[in-house]
Amino acid sequence: MSSLQPVHAWDEPEGIAPRGTLVLLPGRGEHGGVYERFGSRIAADGYRVRALADPSPAPDTVTDQASKLLRDETLPGPRVLVGSDTGALYAAWLAARGTPGLDGLILAGLPTAPHAVAATPDWDAELDQRTACPTHRGRLASDDAFRRGALTDPAPAELPALEGISVPVLALHGADDTVSPLPAAVRAYGALPGVELVSLAGTRHDALNDLTHRTAAATVVLFLERLRLSPGLAPIAVREGLA
Repeated sequence: MSSLQPVHAWDEPEGIAPRGTLVLLPGRGEHGGVYERFGSRIAADGYRVRALADPSPAPDTVTDQASKLLRDETLPGPRVLVGSDTGALYAAWLAARGTPGLDGLILAGLPTAPHAVAATPDWDAELDQRTACPTHRGRLASDDAFRRGALTDPAPAELPALEGISVPVLALHGADDTVSPLPAAVRAYGALPGVELVSLAGTRHDALNDLTHRTAAATVVLFLERLRLSPGLAPIAVREGLA
């Protein structure tokens, strides 16, 4: 087995009691560091974030590492697995097999077919498919550890059986995703009763790192706060009708 992959960590501010833990699996070509903005924002609300490496090159190593973190009782619960792009496929696979310690699942930009027919080897076009956020585009363009062109790599041939997942699931998907179009994602999630699917307007494939990254993070925090109270995800903020 390969050596352990690097873990990027963000913790709650000093003096704040931790409210839970997120273990994040990045997508093709990414590494945990590209989720610094997301991790910092979630941590500011009291949730610890541990972002691993792209599982695609070494799936056994990274998924085993994620499983160990989920079982680590020194990390506060609830413990939630987050996956983006192909990381979402590996996260769903871990959930479907009943990985111990897993309390919830967040899937972003889930690929809906083994081959992303819209993916392109051209770097500028790949950036356009990934994100419209100028800050994140600049981060990817200047990041030597980011693997350009990886979005053309095929997703795992065997997609996980979503209907085998029993933990609460939040799904985030860009309304303008051309790599994994939203209508195909809606059909895929139809096999999973109880999933909360949230589409993000003006958002492309990198649903956690696009122009709507604040809304994505806020949606995640709302899910986490409800999960802390009950796996039934009872609403906390309720919009009341006015007479």
